[in-house]
Amino acid sequence: MHAEHLLIMKCLTLLPPLLFFLTLLSSSLNVASDSAAEAQAILKWKASLENQNHSLLLSWNTSKSNNPSPCAWSGIHCNHADSVVRINLTLIGVKGTLHSFPFSSLPSLAEVDLSTNELYGIIPPQISLLSKLTYLDLSYNMFSGQIPPEIGHLIHLGTLHLAGNQLNGSIPQEIGQLKSMTELALCSNYLNDSIPASLGNLSQLVSLLLYDNSLSGPIPPELGSLRNLSELYMDTNRLSGPIPATLGNLKSLSILFMFNNSLSGPIPPELGNLESLTEISLYHNNLSGSIPSSFGDLRLLTLVHLYQNNLSGPIPEEMGNLKSLVDLELSENKLNGSIPASLGKLSNLEILFLRDNQLSGRIPNEIGSLLKLTVLELDKNNLAGHLPPDICRGGSLENFTANDNQLVGPIPRGLKSCTSLKRVHLARNRLRGNISEDLGVYPNLYFIDMSDNEFYVEIGNSRQIQRLDLSSNHLIGEIPKEIAKLTSLLELYLRGNQLSGSIPLELGHVSRLLRLDLSANQLRKSIPETIGNLPMLFDLNLSFNRFSQRIPIELGKLSNLVFLDLSHNVLSGEIPEAFQSLQSLTWLNLSSNNLTGEIPATFEQLRGLDTVDISYNQLQGPIPNCKAFQLASKDALQGNNGLCGNASGLTPCTVFSKKGHNNKTLFVVMFPLLLVCSLSISSIAFLFTFKKRKKDADEERQSSASEEIFFTASSFDGRVLYQEIIGATKDFHAQYCVGKGGYGNVYKAELSSGDVVAVKKFHLLHTGKMEDQRQFLKEVRALVETRHRNIVKFYGFCSSVDRSFLVYKYLERGSLASTLSNDEESKKLDWNKRVNIVKGVVHALSYLHHDCTPPIVHRDITSSNILLDLEYEAHLSDFGTAKLLNPDSSNWTNIAGTYGYIAPELSYTMKVTEKCDVYSFGVLALELIVGGYPGDFLSNLSILTAERIPLNHVLDQRLLPPQPDVENKLVFILKVVVSCLDNNPKSRPTMHTVSQLLFDRI
Repeated sequence: MHAEHLLIMKCLTLLPPLLFFLTLLSSSLNVASDSAAEAQAILKWKASLENQNHSLLLSWNTSKSNNPSPCAWSGIHCNHADSVVRINLTLIGVKGTLHSFPFSSLPSLAEVDLSTNELYGIIPPQISLLSKLTYLDLSYNMFSGQIPPEIGHLIHLGTLHLAGNQLNGSIPQEIGQLKSMTELALCSNYLNDSIPASLGNLSQLVSLLLYDNSLSGPIPPELGSLRNLSELYMDTNRLSGPIPATLGNLKSLSILFMFNNSLSGPIPPELGNLESLTEISLYHNNLSGSIPSSFGDLRLLTLVHLYQNNLSGPIPEEMGNLKSLVDLELSENKLNGSIPASLGKLSNLEILFLRDNQLSGRIPNEIGSLLKLTVLELDKNNLAGHLPPDICRGGSLENFTANDNQLVGPIPRGLKSCTSLKRVHLARNRLRGNISEDLGVYPNLYFIDMSDNEFYVEIGNSRQIQRLDLSSNHLIGEIPKEIAKLTSLLELYLRGNQLSGSIPLELGHVSRLLRLDLSANQLRKSIPETIGNLPMLFDLNLSFNRFSQRIPIELGKLSNLVFLDLSHNVLSGEIPEAFQSLQSLTWLNLSSNNLTGEIPATFEQLRGLDTVDISYNQLQGPIPNCKAFQLASKDALQGNNGLCGNASGLTPCTVFSKKGHNNKTLFVVMFPLLLVCSLSISSIAFLFTFKKRKKDADEERQSSASEEIFFTASSFDGRVLYQEIIGATKDFHAQYCVGKGGYGNVYKAELSSGDVVAVKKFHLLHTGKMEDQRQFLKEVRALVETRHRNIVKFYGFCSSVDRSFLVYKYLERGSLASTLSNDEESKKLDWNKRVNIVKGVVHALSYLHHDCTPPIVHRDITSSNILLDLEYEAHLSDFGTAKLLNPDSSNWTNIAGTYGYIAPELSYTMKVTEKCDVYSFGVLALELIVGGYPGDFLSNLSILTAERIPLNHVLDQRLLPPQPDVENKLVFILKVVVSCLDNNPKSRPTMHTVSQLLFDRI
């Protein structure tokens, strides 16, 4: 018994370790089993992804390891029990849906970051099964549908980021149940309806981002309960009603953005209690009343944007207490009274915008105490008196504008010595002074508009000036020879003065000049030949002067000239034959002179010429056979004695003149008759010689035909295609011409197969220069090989000694330019179609710049070169000016492109890059929004940002206002456009970046 007892005792002693071992073994087996189950669930989701072979996802594999755990996989993190607690796949390009995501198989999952990928579809309501989730970031994908209200079951969730998707519907009330929430980002979606009052329950919330949606209705006063809130972004929505006074309770708030809404009523003075506030932006609303004086208590403010409202009353003196303020913008309101001198205390102020108000009185001298001030805009007020003497005491002022006021007196000493100035606008005041003394000392000044004042005498010699506008002043005397010192000058406007004498020969040394307007003066003598030395000039206006003698043939050297106005002078002699070289010319006015002789027939070679006015001269003979003359109005041709032709107000041309019996007529009639008789008699003698030459010519043509180079990128046979086109167009007869341009004409050809093609026949290359032929073939072959749905499909090309043409798909609706210029057709081009056109052009340019080898720069992006199919989809066309960029060679070339779309750097660098296309795209996209060429906006781009261009001010008024979701797209496009139009090409985005931005947001 004793032995048995001892045995039992020994067994009992060994039992606990054995039980412990069995427990560990069981636990280990369970862990392995759970881990394997999680791995299989994750692999099931991977199998549903469209790019499951992504390099990061290759590690998601159990076949190469005995360990089925996912804990070693890239982007997967586990706890000590080998259970998945975090998945981080941000920025890897995952494409697919969440339909197969293992919501029910990952019980420990606490953090999920799938941001910045290509996930789409809905956010499944099963997401509520992740009961331990604390962090969820699905932002910047393509999720659509509504935010599932089941998300309100995730009571531990502290961060919810759903920004940058395509979510719609309302914000679920259930989000207000997430009491642990500190960050909520729902911005940049299509959310609508009102902001739920339940968000006021999120007592831990620090950051609330609701901007760039279509939220409407009032701002709930309950948001005033968010005592921990630091950032509140509600801008760019459709919110209405007053700003709740309860927001004054947010003592931790540092940023309050509510711009671009329809908020109304006064700004509550309670906002002066926001002691932590550093930035407040309420611009572009309907706010009224005065600016609260309590704003003076917000000592940490660095930015105040209240422009584009209906605010009235004076600017509070208390604003001078904001010693940290850097940016103060109160423009486009109804503020009155004087500018408070207390603003001179804002020692950190860099930007001050007060334009477009009703401010009066003097500009306070204390403004000169703002030593860091770089931009000062006071345009369109009722300001009077002299400019402050020390307005640039700090030496930082770069942009100063005070157009349309009642300022008087000379330019003050302090402004004369302001070497930092780059841009000055003081037009339409009553200022006076000596231009040479006032403007000759600025080393950095490049843009000056002092038109409609009382300046006089000379022009200064600042070498940095790019634009000088002294129009409508009282300038007298001659244009000084010192003009040649303005070596950076791009635009010179001296119209509407009393300048006399001749144009100085030295003006021809300002080789970068793009625009020259000397109209409406008393200039006389001849137009100097040296003007022909301005190779970049595209706008020349010398009208309403007293220029005499002949038009210099040197004007024919201005190959980039687009506009030429020599009207209302006393010019004599004939129109120079050299004008045939002005291949860029579209607008010509030679009216009211004493020009004689016939109009050169070479005008027919000016393919781009669209508008002419030759009235009131002494011209005679037939008008040229080209569109500009044939379609000219009666007024544009009247006042000449002997013009004839098929045009309004003219008689048809005949052999006999009205006098009928003068010697000239007899000679004109008899000489050809005698010549015909002589030729008839001699023709017999040359009959056999002619036959022999005809035989030789036939053989030569056959030889030439064998040298013709055909290529086709479609099922067409090149030689058959060539013969069909010649036949279908009757060898390019005018009746089949559907468009003309500077590089060639476009013909419509219906082939026997039923296909309709467009044929662009280039103007002749230099015959016999084989290097030209080879270059043409090299460039066009690359274009034919392009493959993109938004690029006009090329079928092939032909190049020979006498013909070079491209063959591409014919698009029924023609060009975007013709559609926008027609009121009825433009109304069919609704906002959705216009957004899609922008996207199509972006994708096409991104393809040319980044997917072609070598990259292709179009160089002539305009609305005329965007063709539309029956579905209004955009197709990029006309590579007549396109060049291939070789990164290892020079890109210097002549200016190419269309006036108004050309990137500004081409005027002085001549260097063509992809960024030139980016600028042209910006003009085109803005044209689509405006409905026409956006000249006014382009001229103000140096002071405009996307935020300062209110969408409702630029929308094409022929269309109904866009729906909220489309409006958000247009606002975003406008932001992108402004970046594309940056004067600095390095600051412009690439088309690849633009394509990604639009893909993410639109």
